[in-house]
Amino acid sequence: MATALITGASKGIGRAAAKAFAEKGWDLLLVARSRDHLQSLSEELRVSGAKAFYECIDLADPNQIQVGINKLLSNGLIPSLLINNAGVAWTGELSSMPLEKWNCLIQMNLTSIFQICSLIVPLMRNKKGLIINVSSHAARNSFPQWGAYCVSKAALESFTKCLAEEEREFGIRVCTLTLGSVNSDLWESENVQCDFDRAAMLSVDQVASELLHLASQPSSQSIDDITLMPSSGVF
Repeated sequence: MATALITGASKGIGRAAAKAFAEKGWDLLLVARSRDHLQSLSEELRVSGAKAFYECIDLADPNQIQVGINKLLSNGLIPSLLINNAGVAWTGELSSMPLEKWNCLIQMNLTSIFQICSLIVPLMRNKKGLIINVSSHAARNSFPQWGAYCVSKAALESFTKCLAEEEREFGIRVCTLTLGSVNSDLWESENVQCDFDRAAMLSVDQVASELLHLASQPSSQSIDDITLMPSSGVF
């Protein structure tokens, strides 16, 4: 039975992905901050027959990650798929962005992924594992008021390519799922101010379906990136 580890699993894309993978027979290791949401999701997944374990980890705190991931792995499941989905955004001019906000955003969108990969990749080398880093087309474009987010996603794209090259000889595939705007909880954050039409955005179920598509590819082939955009082109 295949096992997927999903970060940011309590809401939005992560929750939709966990449910979609469970329906296809995957077991789940779930990471997020909200214990209540993780508990209710895990119970729902177990009813469907999947094994589901969770650990509450605040990925904004680098000191929680190693302890939390090791505790999660103590349940005995070793992931063959890692979906780094958790992330945050902040809107405002770069010149006025508080340093603590910058550090938090870089920690969440980049450094936490490096930390998790450092722990999981060695376990995948005998499993021909797959790592999917959820990114944004902001990695390749410049948007006023979104500078820090653009920087973090551009760095994530580079990190993904470098990790893919390093781990290729061990049979580990690493790719990005690059997304346009998705109707998720990100837009309800107090750190994000915008007036985009959320009805025109991608749904979290569309993203979950694409994650399943990537995970279903044979280990004999590699996809570097899939870019999924709303047909309206909205950010």
